[in-house]
Amino acid sequence: MNNLIIVALGSALGGVSRYLLSDCVRRLFPTDFPLGTLVVNLAGCFVMGLLAGLLAHTRALSEARWLLLAVGFCGSFTTFSTFAADNLRLLSEKSLPLFLLNLGLSVAGGLLAAWLGYRLVLHFSE
Repeated sequence: MNNLIIVALGSALGGVSRYLLSDCVRRLFPTDFPLGTLVVNLAGCFVMGLLAGLLAHTRALSEARWLLLAVGFCGSFTTFSTFAADNLRLLSEKSLPLFLLNLGLSVAGGLLAAWLGYRLVLHFSE
């Protein structure tokens, strides 16, 4: 139960941070391009890379800190950071076929799922 509370706290902080950063970028740089999301995703990937590096090469991250920062905060801040960490792991394990499969399925599958959800809303709103 303690782990769930730790993840929930990190998730709350990550979600709020995502909103604030994305909104700030949108206000500073108004554009049709999803710059706020891009900035959030890149920042999340950078933080996840730092955390993965700390986990792999130091003893700086306890399980509780990993759950708070990586699973909770980064998982809520952006799932793209987790996607990047998973792919880094596959590459470091020299699992090129799995890396390519994950990359293709994640990108194409994400777009397909978004399209299907969009079409479903259109279908039921007509």
